[in-house]
Amino acid sequence: MENFNLKLIYRFLGVTAVINGVFMWFAIPFSIYHDENALWGILNAGIITVTLGSLLFFFNVPQHKNLQKKEGYLIVTLGWLTLSFTGTLPYLLTGTIPNITDAFFETISGYSTTGSSILQNIEAMPKGILFWRSATHWIGGMGIIVLTIAILPLLGIGGMQLFMAEAPGPSADKLHPRITDTAKRLWYIYVGLTFTQFLLLKVAGMTWFDAINHAMATVSTGGFSTKNSSVAYWNDMPMVQYIIIFFMFIAGTNFVLTYFALKGKIKKVLESEEFKYYFFGVLAITVIVSIMIIFFQDPTLKTSIEHPMVYGKVESSIRHALFSIISVITTTGFVTADFTMWSYFVTAIFFSLFFLGGSAGSTSGGVKIVRHIVMLKNSFLEFKKTLHPNAIIPVRYDGKAVNKTIVFNILSFFIFYMLIFILGTVVLAMLGLDIKSALGAAASSLGNIGPGIGSVSPVDNFSHLSTGAKWFCSFLMLIGRLELFTVLIIFTPFFWKKN
Repeated sequence: MENFNLKLIYRFLGVTAVINGVFMWFAIPFSIYHDENALWGILNAGIITVTLGSLLFFFNVPQHKNLQKKEGYLIVTLGWLTLSFTGTLPYLLTGTIPNITDAFFETISGYSTTGSSILQNIEAMPKGILFWRSATHWIGGMGIIVLTIAILPLLGIGGMQLFMAEAPGPSADKLHPRITDTAKRLWYIYVGLTFTQFLLLKVAGMTWFDAINHAMATVSTGGFSTKNSSVAYWNDMPMVQYIIIFFMFIAGTNFVLTYFALKGKIKKVLESEEFKYYFFGVLAITVIVSIMIIFFQDPTLKTSIEHPMVYGKVESSIRHALFSIISVITTTGFVTADFTMWSYFVTAIFFSLFFLGGSAGSTSGGVKIVRHIVMLKNSFLEFKKTLHPNAIIPVRYDGKAVNKTIVFNILSFFIFYMLIFILGTVVLAMLGLDIKSALGAAASSLGNIGPGIGSVSPVDNFSHLSTGAKWFCSFLMLIGRLELFTVLIIFTPFFWKKN
């Protein structure tokens, strides 16, 4: 550790903890309004977290403030662990989740925007805790690391290394030459989308409390709901679900494109190759699944569309299909129906979507669409190179040649992703899950999706997993959220060697 600026690392973790503790206090008004005893547990959790962060910050003054790439990766990983461990305190101190394993699982599921839960009766939870639970999504969605980068000028630290380690996707597109200004613009968009969705959900018929929680969980592509049946609670209110569908789609779109759209540069959005695959892919899959639901649903399986809508079965089927597809592709994880009950063929389609993911530069998890595009193009080029071995044919994306280094990085990422998925399935099977549930839990946790298949289907949760399985799923959520390399590189021997 001698070649690391430890005081700078501790100081940064201190800032992370302080911000996290302040966010805990945002839940206090909800407890006061509903006259809940959970108020004191949340207050004390915030005090402990802010105090710990302050001590780390003020007692670690670095001699220099140069931030190396290695330190960037270490700070991001340790920062997320700091968030997750301190984030358990509201659950533990209020007694709502007294078990450390369950509290950590729920917390990291929140920060990683996975949305998997161990709670059996969500609606019985104190409102202050439910707000904090949704807030972990909102904090983790864009990443508290990016938020902290926005205030790094106050610390005299450059933040590009951190942004590259934290920003979702294979590359970090910048809206502005200065990384701090980029972070600020991302957060302005993030806050604006959240507030807009909150207002629309309130107008559509949600209570103000449900509206703010679901807005935070949607824009972050998290999926925690305030209801036991998730968004299926509003199956008789189509407009609520259409609003969530729209904002899930936006949250799964590259935030750089959202920025351009807000600036009126629609042409840039329409020219994006990834956006076109994303948009038309969702439409095509929705058509297929809707047809399967309407005409070919297996009669031996119980339908999960139990509320015939005003507009009839066709509208209801299309809405549930569209909602579920966007929810899985963007890795949000909200549920209006149990897609595993729509036929085995449809279940296979949804399981395949677990490995798709949203756009790079969005808050969604998974492999990301751009990686699939590059891999497919590279694979087709191999056919051409077989016929013309001496030809130099680059992979092109958005009309530009893709650097071979990026292609190799994407291929390596996908290989590691699938290996970890296979290994994760084996480990979870060893820890007591049947093979179908192990496949679902591994894919869901690694892709930060939420619902899986088997005993972790959209109408089930993760409470029945063994202690070991919960900790392992928590690890998969963490490396999935930070896109594998950020965490795994720390376990390599050359990471710790002196430069």
